[in-house]
Amino acid sequence: MAELKTDVLVLGAGMVGVGAALHLQQRGRDVILVDKHELAGEETSFGNAGLIECGSVFPYMFPRALKDILRHATNRAPQVRYQFSDLPSFLPWLVRYYLASAPDRALRGALAVMPLIRRSLIEHEALIAEAGVPELLRRSGWIKMFRHDATLANAVREFQRARQYGVQGDILDHKAIIEREPHLAGEFAGAIHFTEPGFVLDPGGLAKAYAALFQRKGGRFVVGDAKTLEQDAGGRWQVATSDGKVSAREAVVALGPWSDLVFGRLGYSIPLNVKRGYHLHLKPRGNAVLNHPVLDSDLGYALAPMNRGIRLATGVEFARRDAPPTPIQLERALPRAHALFPLGEAVDAKPWKGARPCLPDMLPVIGRAPRHAGLWFDFGHHHHGLTLGPVTGRLLAEMMTGETPFADPNPFAVERFG
Repeated sequence: MAELKTDVLVLGAGMVGVGAALHLQQRGRDVILVDKHELAGEETSFGNAGLIECGSVFPYMFPRALKDILRHATNRAPQVRYQFSDLPSFLPWLVRYYLASAPDRALRGALAVMPLIRRSLIEHEALIAEAGVPELLRRSGWIKMFRHDATLANAVREFQRARQYGVQGDILDHKAIIEREPHLAGEFAGAIHFTEPGFVLDPGGLAKAYAALFQRKGGRFVVGDAKTLEQDAGGRWQVATSDGKVSAREAVVALGPWSDLVFGRLGYSIPLNVKRGYHLHLKPRGNAVLNHPVLDSDLGYALAPMNRGIRLATGVEFARRDAPPTPIQLERALPRAHALFPLGEAVDAKPWKGARPCLPDMLPVIGRAPRHAGLWFDFGHHHHGLTLGPVTGRLLAEMMTGETPFADPNPFAVERFG
């Protein structure tokens, strides 16, 4: 079988990899997209709340207040869970996460990623129009609800701070919440309606639509094993696929939580960890309608109106990436969600489990691999893979093709980890 040749191999067909492939293709590069699945968007990109978070300026950082740290440490916070037996494996990473969450460092990170966040919906809208799937996007924003006066007050302070950076939204009292979502039940101190973000009704379907666009424009999508990536004597990158060996002048590692399977073999020590999460789709009962994604913030779960049903999504589980599922957060959230909104029977046979790829500073790694010519990184998008996939694809493609990057790429360089 003859060897397939191309300009660039993009490893990983989630939202990040497909975004990079499309932007490289737009700049005249011949690209082959490689994934272990026959379809795009089958892993992390499949399961999320569907938000294109163009209004989320500040990353999800480690709590600083002692009482919050103690609640998380003792597994009393519904937003986060871990198993004590796994603690030794991720405690060093948590320490780095805590240190990177110091207010001054967190602000620097927020300012660095802000140009990407603010452009994220623009990039999606352009691709959605080109892919011909406008029905997958809503521009209604999302609602973050609070059951307690104290948590609402803290959130309002954070929101007022974010407004200084252009974030838009409305502060709602209980009556205003019910006006926007008449089928919700329960007592809430108030909420914040973030009005700017887009909402995707089928995140995995959107990744597939982008991959189909890539193929219509001449791109090739092959099933392959990214772990076989190697550089030959001539400096070309090769990977084994179902179509035989594929080689290219350059390769992009966009494997999300599995990126370590490639960069680790190549000698890079990058503190990539995962935050696992779960979701389950349920039917609405009767004529009940959910108009926006809603986060029951104090109880640590979200409901989002997807094409498949109402998606119940959990917070964070710290666990080994490939450990068996432990959907305790989802089980605890189910009765709370039923009390909030008229939910019927489950659509899915079992809960979905995924892993968010995270670096301690909650910034992705984007850019050149410093010790290998022609190797590039694009991973670690934490909670914002859906949001940032196309815009970081643009930034990477500009760097790879010699254009002036639209944003400063230096804060995302792998060298920041030594």
